[in-house]
Amino acid sequence: MKIIDVWAQSTTERMASASWLATLNRWNSIEGKRPGTSPEETLQAMDEANVDITLLSAWYGPAGDLITNEEVNAQIETAPDRFKGLASADLSNPMEAVREIKRWVDGKRFVGVRVVPWLWDLPPNDRRYYPIYAACVELGVPFCTQIGHTGPLKRSETGRPIPYLEDVLLDFPELVVVGGHVGFPWINELISLTVKFPNFYIDTSAYALHRLPDDFVAYMKGIGRNRVMFGTNWPMISPAKCLAGLSALGLSEEQQQDFLSGTAKKVFNL
Repeated sequence: MKIIDVWAQSTTERMASASWLATLNRWNSIEGKRPGTSPEETLQAMDEANVDITLLSAWYGPAGDLITNEEVNAQIETAPDRFKGLASADLSNPMEAVREIKRWVDGKRFVGVRVVPWLWDLPPNDRRYYPIYAACVELGVPFCTQIGHTGPLKRSETGRPIPYLEDVLLDFPELVVVGGHVGFPWINELISLTVKFPNFYIDTSAYALHRLPDDFVAYMKGIGRNRVMFGTNWPMISPAKCLAGLSALGLSEEQQQDFLSGTAKKVFNL
């Protein structure tokens, strides 16, 4: 059974040393918590958990780039059959952000776009995102974002699904949106959006599977069966640690296959 990890990053030293990341370092899966993560370490972690493909994300914030699209491209080069990329861009210059996305996103190596709202302190219905949404629709790739509370000491409100993400889904009915990090504590809002919008998906990144909320697991087995994808947030959590609780979820073989790879193949056209 194939496994696709839809949220990971091969971190740079400048990202690993960011002050807001200090609160997460106690969960870092890399021994010794060295600055940065190499593609080789990522591949080793993938192999230990039989993960076939990992989506590596670029990170841009108001203070500058943390992982550039160029760096992600170089990481993909080390194992192009195992790594795919999610581009990002500087929201403060929307037209240059659109050019940057179109420069990298080809639907084959770079298969989507990710912007993390809490890093910008801007909810996803802010006008500065809208040119990026239009670019994603034109390119036929999903827009990936974060939902729910934040691990770093940043405001969680930007990750609340209603009204912020609902506005986006209403304004861009052709846009495929992937919300990462489960959406706790707003699980009911999240479920209601997936019922309302067929183009909205969720991933379980930043959660070891045994720590998923009970109501979210029930959703995975029911109306959310084709809406949830596996993710780790590596190197915060290793794939092996995330997957250790898989059998306890009680998913059927078909549900498990959709969760681990089937839905991701469809959403990211892999």
